[in-house]
Amino acid sequence: MKRFLQIFLFFISLSSFSQILDPVKWEFGSTNISGDEYELIFVAKIDTHWSLYSQFVDEGGPLPTIFLFEPSADYELIGSVVESKTNKVTQRDPVFDMIVSKYYDKAVFKQRIRVNSSAFGVKGNIDFMTCDDTKCTYKPDNPFVFEFNSESGFSIVGGATMSDLDISENSNSVLYGIAENELQKLPANCTVQTTSLSQDINSPRNTLWQIFWLGFLGGLLALLTPCVFPMIPLTVSFFTKNGVSAKNNNGVSKAILYGFFIVLVYLALSIPFHLLDSVNPDVLNEISTNVWLNVFFFVIFIFFAFSFFGYYELTLPSKWTNSTTKGEGIGGVLGIFFMALTLSIVSFSCTGPILGSLLAGSLTAEGGAWQLTAGMGGFGLALGLPFALFAMFPNLLRALPKSGGWLNTTKVVLGFFELALAFKFLSNADLVKHWGLLKIEVFLGIWILIFAGLAIYIFGKLKFPHDSPIKKLSFFRVSSGVLVLAFVIYLISGFRFSKDTQTFTSLTLLSGLAPPVGYSFVYPNDCPNNFECFKDFKEGVAYAQKVNKPILIDFTGYACVNCRKMEEHIWPKSSIKSFFQDDYVLISLYVDDKKELPDNQKLVVKRQGGGARVLENYGNKWAHFQTQFFQSNSQPYYALLSPDGKTVLTPPVGYTPSEENYKIFLDCGLEAFSNLNQSESK
Repeated sequence: MKRFLQIFLFFISLSSFSQILDPVKWEFGSTNISGDEYELIFVAKIDTHWSLYSQFVDEGGPLPTIFLFEPSADYELIGSVVESKTNKVTQRDPVFDMIVSKYYDKAVFKQRIRVNSSAFGVKGNIDFMTCDDTKCTYKPDNPFVFEFNSESGFSIVGGATMSDLDISENSNSVLYGIAENELQKLPANCTVQTTSLSQDINSPRNTLWQIFWLGFLGGLLALLTPCVFPMIPLTVSFFTKNGVSAKNNNGVSKAILYGFFIVLVYLALSIPFHLLDSVNPDVLNEISTNVWLNVFFFVIFIFFAFSFFGYYELTLPSKWTNSTTKGEGIGGVLGIFFMALTLSIVSFSCTGPILGSLLAGSLTAEGGAWQLTAGMGGFGLALGLPFALFAMFPNLLRALPKSGGWLNTTKVVLGFFELALAFKFLSNADLVKHWGLLKIEVFLGIWILIFAGLAIYIFGKLKFPHDSPIKKLSFFRVSSGVLVLAFVIYLISGFRFSKDTQTFTSLTLLSGLAPPVGYSFVYPNDCPNNFECFKDFKEGVAYAQKVNKPILIDFTGYACVNCRKMEEHIWPKSSIKSFFQDDYVLISLYVDDKKELPDNQKLVVKRQGGGARVLENYGNKWAHFQTQFFQSNSQPYYALLSPDGKTVLTPPVGYTPSEENYKIFLDCGLEAFSNLNQSESK
């Protein structure tokens, strides 16, 4: 138990570290042993105060360093990777409270290999964990490539080292036509400070609070489900047995502790995503736009929906519940913790789908793992606060409505929403892969059928397995049904033709949920609002130089919610529209485009914060461009450049839902461009 709490508290502390950390740099080499036998050499250079763990670590300790080689008939590995004894220290690790072997400053690993062919490549990956006295980082993505030919032996093609690769100036020039040191930034010279715009509108703090309250709303919905609601009397029973009352100070503190543990359980679910975020700043974007993950979410949400409809029960293994229930009898703080854990596990069949919606939605947002933590915190607080109050004041239980058919009705209604959200994730995959399956007409049609079915259910004309007979429609039920029918009519209005955009009319409530209105069978439109746009940076720069207009780079994504909101509800405004039509050259770069790059652009490039990666698709290319040149990895992100693409006219901004403030930003860019032209003409 002591060991469990140490590891648990240690990883809790890691959630406060979401900056990019890269304390280990890898270098590679090779030597010829004799004839067809060679030795591949891996050298880890470790930052001061950090340590790299050995390949050999006992179970239950830190993650070991692992070398993986792709199998091939062109070579065979002789034995396993041998690690050096120099700089190797074997001692008790205070973090994991056990004896471990680890390296400081430098570690050398060697793998013998016998070649069976005259030319081939050796590909693999290094998986490792490194820690200092206060935090750890786990790096699962460290590919290496050795090329072999019989004349020159092994040469290093790719990996985590920079010293052996031409990946700085040359690769950026090939990809984007400019190098990092060619990008100049003008000082902000507008009457309105764009930095204040960024702080007021794009503040992560504001977004975190929005996600927090969204999670809080999800927690309140979870309270009204038949898995959670019946737990209230059980909670009261548990605490009254232990002498908790409003007059008992010790009892009140236990009730508060109970609520705190509920919040803590849900916060703990977000910790792995902080670890991933510290490994690679693009990882959450890559997760959220991963095609097969979105298809997986689609299948899971369909599964959740039919569980809510009552066709089967979604439960966690009974062993988990039994184990936590036994823990309740321990007493004291641990007993209260196990009671909170039991609540979380028992209620999973209802909270799981709601949490899944929150998790998936947060991963597609711009704030990364902290937004997920904020949402989980709100969800846990909404669950924990009422349970803590009922634990303190058992008499409040009398004021609650009795369990009955209304709980199942709530669950079925949530099932319809889960069904609708499922198609949102399938739409993400469809957009990213350009399958053309869920274009706007199909998507709206499916949602119309789902919510029409919900309206029929509310009016009592559709039954599910656990529904109670409806003797009379209440006022609340009738008014709810009317609201759902109004929403169905609203969805149907999305098929109206818009003369301004030459496609369907976008629906405000569906921004980011539905595909772009231009993604259509009937009125296809490749650029938002029928504007002229480019989807390649070098092509856009060439055109901007030809017409001598400044550039508006739009770092966006097919699965980006706030990107759709800006495109559909800010850009078409009369005060904004003219900027796109007359003043700027729009270049939209999709960071989640999975279309494969040509072979001559699949280059090894450095990551922001250290390390390297291979660009495989256009999304990788534009995400790297944004992080490397603008030190940002959130979307939407807008940068105003000179026609040659080498001067940033004014500080870039992100999501800016204020028409007035976005206009100030665009005006500022034009003013800076005018001043730049005047200074160059002198």
